[in-house]
Amino acid sequence: MRVRTGVTALAAMLLAVTATGAAAAPVPDSEAGAAPSHCAVRDRVSVPGAEFQTAACLPDLTSTALAGTQYTDSTDWSPLFAKGTENPSGVPGVQIDGYFPDSSRLNATHGWKHDAQFVIRLPDRWNGGLVVTGAPGTRKQYSLDPLISDWVLAQGYAFASTDKGNSGPDFYTDGTRPGDAVVEWNRRTTELTRAAKKAVQRAYGHAPRRTYMTGTSNGGYLTRWQLENHPELYDGGVDWEGVLWTERGPNLLTYLPTTVAYAAGGAGADDMYAAGFAPGSEFLWPYHQTAYWGLTQKVYRAEFDPTYDTNCPGASAGSTTAEILAPCASDAAYDYAERPRSVHRAVERVSLTGRIGKPMITLQGSLDTLLPIAADSDVYTRMIKDQHRAKLHRYYTIEGGTHVDGLYDSYPDRLRPILPCYRSAFEALTRWVERGALPPSSRTVPKPASGDVVNSCVL
Repeated sequence: MRVRTGVTALAAMLLAVTATGAAAAPVPDSEAGAAPSHCAVRDRVSVPGAEFQTAACLPDLTSTALAGTQYTDSTDWSPLFAKGTENPSGVPGVQIDGYFPDSSRLNATHGWKHDAQFVIRLPDRWNGGLVVTGAPGTRKQYSLDPLISDWVLAQGYAFASTDKGNSGPDFYTDGTRPGDAVVEWNRRTTELTRAAKKAVQRAYGHAPRRTYMTGTSNGGYLTRWQLENHPELYDGGVDWEGVLWTERGPNLLTYLPTTVAYAAGGAGADDMYAAGFAPGSEFLWPYHQTAYWGLTQKVYRAEFDPTYDTNCPGASAGSTTAEILAPCASDAAYDYAERPRSVHRAVERVSLTGRIGKPMITLQGSLDTLLPIAADSDVYTRMIKDQHRAKLHRYYTIEGGTHVDGLYDSYPDRLRPILPCYRSAFEALTRWVERGALPPSSRTVPKPASGDVVNSCVL
């Protein structure tokens, strides 16, 4: 069991600023052998509303070529995908990096020390579509390069990603009111979508014919929220294990305290099952206890309920890896239901309703041990049905899937990566939207007994 590698990678993600390797050389318009269209859009492209932006014409926009350069940050990818994942490469085009006006300074990528950073990639061979996403967890704008950007660029889509306006374990320090940091995530995603649509129009001569919202974890939450609140901006979305926020619960603050109590010896396995964690997921509990549960509970509790324990996490989640990952002992007794109405109002500001306005596909692993499926996508699917929007939704439970695909490498006999199922779901969504071909009915996708589960999945 190689848990140490995952924890080290997570710590690197939390503490690293940006990759500092040599920059990939931009390609001049006149370079011999370049396609006639290559770099032709660069001088025409601007991102409306951006405070700063820089553009580069590159021979390959995928992570294979960009790793170790200023055009991505490979420390922000780990451990999101399984070894052996096959990604496309060789997609020439233009990359635009920049940021929108913002007063916070948590994102130090490029040495800018400025939040609301974004990346937009414009492939030479454009299919007329745009894919928008936001960073999962507390990561930044490049974190989904191997999971989403590489693949959609190879399909011909333009791609846009945001850091959500704040990042890192101290994200909760952004804003003045409880909930402000997460409220900003939604606003920044809307801002980037509108700006990217106009940038695409300027680059290619017409607006995108189709725009899709997608993401994983917090990016899945953004997908849910955008399709509920701004369906006019999108044609559909794929929600990969989105975080569920509801004022009455369930939400992170209703089940994560049980994990802190379990780690401290104050709760047992039955309490974990009652909180929503799946029987059969026990082998994943030690890793999540070390890397996720305590950290996640304390920073989100600080975001929505900062008066509960002002000393932990305090003004920072920590300056060392051990400090950052350590739970707050007080969270073992945290009872969201009994907290003041002001806390519930803070959560209500970011809550979901299930009232999606465009087609959406949801995927979540049966062994998700950060966001237990019984307290997340199972509930959200019922919310969509209660809003009479079930015709716009498909829900696939991925047997053996967990929250982070990288854990497959430690448990190949028990887990399967969700990424290939995500790609199949994205293709199913586009056929649904563009051809009227209904996706398969909602169901559990069984883990096959043999075959390449890292790179194939049949919904």
